[in-house]
Amino acid sequence: MRSAGVSEKSPHQISNADVNWADLILVMENEHKSRIQGLFTGRRLPEIRSLEIPDKYEYMDEELIELIRSGVEYHIKPSSNL
Repeated sequence: MRSAGVSEKSPHQISNADVNWADLILVMENEHKSRIQGLFTGRRLPEIRSLEIPDKYEYMDEELIELIRSGVEYHIKPSSNL
């Protein structure tokens, strides 16, 4: 799992390497999906799903962390090899 942002202010802005690595991209809201599609126009992208979390929380807000955790767990199936 990796984390990347779509904003120029993000500590790690999404890159070609991130897109090449990903099987699935999870975003907080549909606007982020549109931004990624705009950044990588003309190339095949992995599936992008929105967690439907409004981008209104402060960095590391406990409620935000829980929303992201539960949203990611819903979309990521644990490996049966563990």
